[in-house]
This record gives sequence, C-alpha cells and structure tokens, in this order.
Amino acid sequence: MSEDLKRLNKYLSEAGHCSRREADRLIDAGRVTINDVIPEMGTKVSPEDVVKVDGEIIGGRKDDFVYLAFNKPVGIVCTTDTRVEKDNIIDYINYPKRIFPIGRLDKPSEGLILLTDDGDIVNKILRASNNHEKEYIVTVDQPISQTFIERMSGGIYIEDLGKRTKKCEVRKIDKFTFSIILTQGLNRQIRRMCEYLNYEVQTLKRVRIMNIKLDMSLGKYRELSKEEFKTLSELISESKKTFEATQRTPRKNRR
Repeated sequence: MSEDLKRLNKYLSEAGHCSRREADRLIDAGRVTINDVIPEMGTKVSPEDVVKVDGEIIGGRKDDFVYLAFNKPVGIVCTTDTRVEKDNIIDYINYPKRIFPIGRLDKPSEGLILLTDDGDIVNKILRASNNHEKEYIVTVDQPISQTFIERMSGGIYIEDLGKRTKKCEVRKIDKFTFSIILTQGLNRQIRRMCEYLNYEVQTLKRVRIMNIKLDMSLGKYRELSKEEFKTLSELISESKKTFEATQRTPRKNRR
C-alpha cells in the first residue's frame, strides 16, 4: 500500500490540475480536501482517497499531456485564479482542458509563454539553477550606451530583492533596443535592472524559451511540435526538480 502513496502536491500536478508549487499554495490556503478533511502540508494520498479542490473532485490522468506556446498580449495576467483576475490567461485562451502557465510574464509585457497540464515539467524548466535560457527584446526610453550593455550583462544588485542578477548575454540592436538572454526569473527582473541604471522600459517581449521560439501572431497559441518537445525533453532531462514540499509548521499551530 505504501508504494501507492503520493504526496498531495504531486498527485494534483500529475492529475493535470496545477503545478506542484501552485498545489502547495492551494493546500496552504485550505482549498484542498482529502476525504472531505483539510490536510496538512506533506500529506500523502492513496488511490482510494477522494481529493477535491474547492469542492471539485480531482481524478487521475486519463489522457496525454498538453503543451502549448502562446503569444501573450500586454494586459493579460499569467494567473489561474479566474475568480480574482478578470484579464487572466486561462479565460483569454479558453482552452477546452484545464491548463496552467509555466512561470509568468508581467502584465505590461508580451510574448512567449508556455502552458501545460503536466505539473512535473514546470519545476524543471523554471528552476534557475538549471540554467535554461529565456530571450527578450526590450526597448528603453533613452539611447543605449556601451556602459549600459556592460553593466546589464555583468549582473546588477537588486536591493529590494536582496539579490544580484546572474551574468547574462546582452546585445544592442539599435539606438533604443537590446536583446537579453536570462537564465533566472526574478520578479520584474529586466525592468528592475534597467531602473537601477536610470533607464525605463517602454516595451518588453519574450521571443524564446529554451528551444521554443515565438512564431505565432499576438494573442494566438499553438501546440508544441513533436520535434520541439523532443528537444525540450532532452534539454531538461538532466534538470533537477524543486523539492516536493518544504517542511512547514502545520497551519493549526501557526501564530
């Protein structure tokens, strides 16, 4: 019996409901039940257990995973919480199956974002230590100097996050436009880096995630090709996943 037990967050991700990280948030918020009882973080479930999210029964997988590439317009928010955010990515795409975005792209930004119902692939792609590339085209409000290029590529300390950005590849395209390739995804990273150097981002577009390139019209999505997914799988084959659940104080004991 013990061999059939799975951590609750893994169960939810394999069922295609959400990523493991999002599952942890749902569990922590008390929105998940096992046999109508709210569980603690790290609880394991058996095939006989009935798991629900917001009262909806979540079953095991019955079909193949979905992998989509989407060209997100400015103004769309990368969240699955359709109850709170009216301009959310899920309602905008209106895909017939439950899917969720892999990572985020800020509301004022546009470009490539991947969506899936495969929770296991998410952490492998997102974890910064796996050094997976994401490429952006950025326009700023003043002429780009060589000093700007050098300082952006060398890493910038973002004070309010308490972190220095990793070294990255930055290339000037024209007077106001540059490309940047990141292997990490700090909150509003490019905008914060530019602000530190007294530049303001005017437009920001993501044009590549690893081997997947932006090649669809704004607001459109497509499925990944077999060749794209094969290459993507090879690129993440040695990637580490994030741990399944952190050791947390049970909700009922918190102050």
